[in-house]
Amino acid sequence: MANRKGSELSDRAKKIIAGASIAVFILLTLAIAWFVGRPLLQYIQEPERFRAWVDSAGFMGRIYFLGIQILQVVIAIIPGEPIEMGAGYAFGAVEGTLLCMLGTVIGSMMVYFFVRRFGRKAVEIFFPVEKIEQLRFLNTAKKRDALMFLLMFIPGTPKDLLGYFAPLTGMGPGTWLFITAVARIPSVVTSTIGGGALGVKNYLFAAIAIGVTLLISATGLFIYRRICARHEAHEAQKTGQEEDSNG
Repeated sequence: MANRKGSELSDRAKKIIAGASIAVFILLTLAIAWFVGRPLLQYIQEPERFRAWVDSAGFMGRIYFLGIQILQVVIAIIPGEPIEMGAGYAFGAVEGTLLCMLGTVIGSMMVYFFVRRFGRKAVEIFFPVEKIEQLRFLNTAKKRDALMFLLMFIPGTPKDLLGYFAPLTGMGPGTWLFITAVARIPSVVTSTIGGGALGVKNYLFAAIAIGVTLLISATGLFIYRRICARHEAHEAQKTGQEEDSNG
C-alpha cells in the first residue's frame, strides 16, 4: 500500500511539474515575443538600418542573427519570411541562407525535444486544436516520413505547425533532423534570394524573385490544403465503413 501511494504521489508530482513547466514556458514565450521578437521583427523590416547594424557588429552580428532565427522557429507566432529576407539583404543570398538554415535546424531540434517531453499540450500553446487535428493522418500514414518531407519541401506550407507536430507522430530525432535540414532549403532560398537582390539594389530581379516566391507559396498552400482535405475525407470514409460493419 505504501509503495502504491508513493507511486501515485510520484505520478502526481510529475504532472504538477510538467504543468508548471508548460505554464512557465508559455509566460516566457509571450514575454520574449512581445519584448524581444516584436522589436527585432520591426528592426529587420528596416533593411538599411539592419544591415548597418550587422556591419558594425562584425562576426557577432552573425551570432546575434543566429539567435534571432532560432527564436523565430521556437516561438512559432513570429513570422519567418521577413527574417529570411532580412538575412538575404544583410548577408547576401548564400551566407544568409546558411545562417537561416543553421538557426532553423537548431530551433527545430529544440522544438522536437520540447514536444517529445511535454506532448500535445506543448503544441497547443501555439496552435488551435483544429489545425492540429488536420494533421492527425500523419500519425498513421504508411509513408509518413516521405509525406512529411514533401510537406516541408513545398514552400507555403505551415512549417512551424509541422515542426511542432512531427514529434507527436513517433518520428525519430535522426529522421526529423534530416527532414528539417534538407526539406526546408527551397523555402528559405526563395526568400533570401529576394532579400539579396534588394541588398545589391537589383530591384527588378528582387521584384521577380518576390513575385515568384509568393506564387510558389500560394501554390504550396493550395497543395497542402488539398492533401489535408483528401486524408480527412479518407478518414471519414473509413470511419463510416467501420460503423456500418459494426452496426
